[in-house]
Amino acid sequence: MSRTVYVNGDYLPEEEAKVSVFDRGFLMADGVYEVTSVLGGKLIDFDGHCKRLARSLTELEMTNPHSDAEWLAIHRELVARNGIDEGMVYLQVTRGNPGDRDFAYPPADTAPTVVLFTQAKPGLADSPAAKTGWRVISVPDIRWHRRDIKTVQLLYPSMAKMAAKKAGVDDAWLVEDGFVTEGTSNNAYIVKGNKIITRALSSDILHGITRAAVLRFAKEAQMEVEERNFTIDEAQKADEAFITSASAFVMPVVEIDGAAVGTGAVGRVATRMREIYLDEMRKAAV
Repeated sequence: MSRTVYVNGDYLPEEEAKVSVFDRGFLMADGVYEVTSVLGGKLIDFDGHCKRLARSLTELEMTNPHSDAEWLAIHRELVARNGIDEGMVYLQVTRGNPGDRDFAYPPADTAPTVVLFTQAKPGLADSPAAKTGWRVISVPDIRWHRRDIKTVQLLYPSMAKMAAKKAGVDDAWLVEDGFVTEGTSNNAYIVKGNKIITRALSSDILHGITRAAVLRFAKEAQMEVEERNFTIDEAQKADEAFITSASAFVMPVVEIDGAAVGTGAVGRVATRMREIYLDEMRKAAV
């Protein structure tokens, strides 16, 4: 059965959806995106995704084509039309179609291209991987230095993800100047005792929406949070490790570059933070 997708104000069967060959998202990766998870037919942490979208657009000098209320209505309509109970809604805004290719930005009144589609993911919250944990490898981080902007230029993260798959593991952690920045599509953490350690926000990493929520819940649960750099060696010697993202929520990491983390089994802190996050997000879903 064909999905209904959203393109520039129209709800269309996916087979009929089209974007110009001159669109700057296609030619220049000149666009931003967000992915919002859906649980029980409701959107998770939607306000956070809207705020980050607005920030990404502002950083690229692009106009936000919709208000938060309009974005919410579009998301809800797509979830309803596609019957999504558990899954994701992908949103992309590009600088639009200037009618030809040019490195210079098109005129400011060029209409942006807006695309949204859903992905059904039954069992998203009950992923078996949360019981066994992920294994990761480390790779050099050679991305550009505005990783805080959630752009569609994802070639190197894709290459790193494929390197992980070829190595027979689940993901890769990116390393720059000797320190872990983040995963291919997630934020990275280690645990020592009752302390959660993760890299501080800067232009070096994406400002994760799930990250913000998890750290807030950790502090509310009387856990200590330390935002600082850490190395692969320190991570391998930690009690636990985990990642967070909008689609994986809180996912334990049990092995890094072939070395077991802690006991090599899913740890108490990651398990508890996943439970708290899912419980609280379900309550606040819209």
